[in-house]
Order: sequence, then C-alpha cells, then structure tokens
Amino acid sequence: MNAPAPPSLSDADQALIERYLEHARVQKRLAGRTLTLYSLDLQKLAAFAAQAAVALTAVQSHHVRGWVARMHAGGRSGRGIALILSGWRGFYTWLGREDLITANPVQDVRAPRQARPLPKALGVDEAVQLAEHVAQDDDPLLEARDAAMVELLYGSGLRVGELVGLDVTPSDAAQRAGRGWIDLPAAEVQVQGKGGKRRAVPLGRQAIDALQRWLYVRPQAAIGGPAAQALFVGRRGTRLTAQSVWQRLKRRSLLAGLATPVHPHMLRHSFASHMLQSSGDLRAVQELLGHASIGTTQVYTRLDFQHLARAYDAAHPRAKKK
Repeated sequence: MNAPAPPSLSDADQALIERYLEHARVQKRLAGRTLTLYSLDLQKLAAFAAQAAVALTAVQSHHVRGWVARMHAGGRSGRGIALILSGWRGFYTWLGREDLITANPVQDVRAPRQARPLPKALGVDEAVQLAEHVAQDDDPLLEARDAAMVELLYGSGLRVGELVGLDVTPSDAAQRAGRGWIDLPAAEVQVQGKGGKRRAVPLGRQAIDALQRWLYVRPQAAIGGPAAQALFVGRRGTRLTAQSVWQRLKRRSLLAGLATPVHPHMLRHSFASHMLQSSGDLRAVQELLGHASIGTTQVYTRLDFQHLARAYDAAHPRAKKK
C-alpha cells in the first residue's frame, strides 16, 4: 500500500516564501549555506501548515506550539528547534512589515529547554586512586606540590582559580587582591570565589598532611618577588597558573592509570557528588562549593541518582533482564 502523498503547498504560500528568500538574499545579504537553511526551515513550516490546512498568513501561535511539540517528540534538540523558530520568526516579522498579518504567531513561542549536561565526575575509587598516586620518577618537589593540589581540589572542592590564588599566610594585600590562604591550625582554607564572595572550607587530614609535605620542600623553589606568598609555585618560583594546573593534573591522572584525563573542575564535581552521596545534605554542599543559588548545586542530585540507578541495575534481581 502506497503512503499518502504529502499535502501540496499552495501557489500563494510558495510565492510568499520565494519573495521572502529574495528579500533575505538582497536586504540581509544571506547566501550559500545560510540561505539554504532558511529555505529548508520555511519549507518545513509550509509543510506543517499544509497538513493543518491553514495558509501561512493564517497560522496562529497554537499551531506553532503544536509543531514545536512534534519536532521535539521526533528527536529534534532544543537548540535545533530554537534555530528553526528564529527563521520562522524572521519570516513572520517580514509578513507584518508587508501588512499581510497583524500579529507574529512565533513571537512568544520558545523552544524546549535543553537539558543541562551532567558534569563529569570520577567514581570514588578513581578519585582515591588519583589522590594516592605517587609519581616515583618525578621531581620530589613537583610530586609534593601536585599531591597537595589534588588533595585541595578533591578534598575541598576548590575552583582552579581559587587554588592558584591561594597564599601561604593571610595578609591585607591578599585580602585586597581577592586572594585566599590556608590556615593549617584551624584546618581550613579561606577562598574568594565568584562575585567576591569569601568562604571558609574545611581541610581534611589527608589535605593537611599533603600541604605540610609541600610546605616543607617549597623553599627549594626559587621563590621571590610578587610570588613570595604564593602557595603553589613552579620551579622558577613564580605563582602557578591555571593552565599549568590543568597540564599537571592531566599528566598525573594518566600516570595514575585512569582511563580519562582529569581536569581540575572534574575534581570539584567529584567532591560535590561524593559529598552528596555520603551526606545527602544539599545545603551543606552548596555552602562548601560557594554557589549563590541552590539551583546550581541541584545538578549533583542528578549525578547522585545516576549512581543509585547504576547500583540498582547491577545488584537488584528484579532489574536484571532474563
């Protein structure tokens, strides 16, 4: 049995599309692939309108919302739909200027929200594997420094910018410059995060031990000048940059045998996810991360659910397929 032929486009609607594309080519100076995409999007609009037996100039907002729902159900991404709507909106804006419609039916229609991608986090075993790795053949100075950096990133959930901005001791200069510092007797690290918001984050025993080992060998670096108070420095005594931390962490993760190169923010995500799995206290995790909004922190509940779902699929007898 042959499939029914798609509804044909009226001559009037086809003429409108051709006129608009000519306008876009001449007035907007669109050409090549961009003009082709505009044409395809308008043909899609025309096909929807023909199926609904409605002329392009008679399309209403409820029609457009229905077509958006159909595209989304068919697997079109929110971003892809937003681009299509942008083209349709421009077409109807032009129709309004031509006095062919009185209201733009696409004006208040929005694409479905694109789901925020989940942050990448290590499993607990992977994070411990990275933290406990010792690079035997590495420069002892760099090994001690990198170990301390990993403990702070994973143990306290710092951003890489907060990490490289740390000083050895508090000072008025650090306060004015928006830098943080470590306070080993109080077992905490003081940081200034986004928006100039300061917070104190606890230091765990492993982080304190790693910092003490690093501070013991730190004087071996040729420290001086502006970096005299910097906690993390390179061999030449200059304050470590965020890029250097990325490079060293990637190298360390590969040496530790992890399958995926690790970047600093992955350790922050791991800190948050593992804290939430253990405590279930979303507000506490928000405070530790320095998030202004609880909504930003809630993404980790999705990571936590993923972890529970995997555990269920692996262990529960009713989850296993026959």
